[in-house]
Amino acid sequence: MHITIRLFAGLAETIGSSSLTFHATVIPLTAGKLKELLSASYPDAASQIGASLIAIDREYAPDDSIITESSEVALIPPVSGGENGSLYESTPDGLYSITDQPLNAEKLLDAVLDVNHGASLLFIGTTREMTSEQRTTALHYEAYIPMALSKLEEIGKEVKNRWNANCAISHRIGLVSLKEASVIIAISTPHRDTCYEASRFAIERLKQTVPVWKKDINESGQHWVGSGQKATNSIHN
Repeated sequence: MHITIRLFAGLAETIGSSSLTFHATVIPLTAGKLKELLSASYPDAASQIGASLIAIDREYAPDDSIITESSEVALIPPVSGGENGSLYESTPDGLYSITDQPLNAEKLLDAVLDVNHGASLLFIGTTREMTSEQRTTALHYEAYIPMALSKLEEIGKEVKNRWNANCAISHRIGLVSLKEASVIIAISTPHRDTCYEASRFAIERLKQTVPVWKKDINESGQHWVGSGQKATNSIHN
């Protein structure tokens, strides 16, 4: 069985490609078995493969999930929260977007305002210069865009169900300079206490589950953030 696997961030750099075609003789092929086979075939990337998750058809897959030749398969390194040219992709309602252009906070806030809501918040994540004693000059973001949009939409739905909140999220990819925004989350709710709660939940869940990676570009070189961490998410075996 031949399957095509999408690769991202530091894992793609180690293997030397953003995708690979892999021949598997094991039938049925599970997500967990695929990781074992890939680790054996690419020993230089084995530690990164072991720390990664398999996504099947844009959903995180438990180890016992079955992969077929028609599956859309991606190997997802630990998320941390580029593309060239002008890129903008969003969900059909426009509330969740990925772009390589500067983010527009006012436009995002306008998308969530409601005459019945008395509180609104903007969370804006920006590139900071100092991390401990290391000086950052810029960040570079990469995303598995179709899956990222789906996960952002899931966050918005959960925010709506739990806090009766309107939510919109935009994430930037490519090079993001100092003080520029990499992510903006707009929230509105009937009351301020739930607005704070919903905003905090949205950014924390984004960092846990949305397949976006960042490379820290600094005085001593550059590296993918979180590349040595074990991937975790909310799926259950």
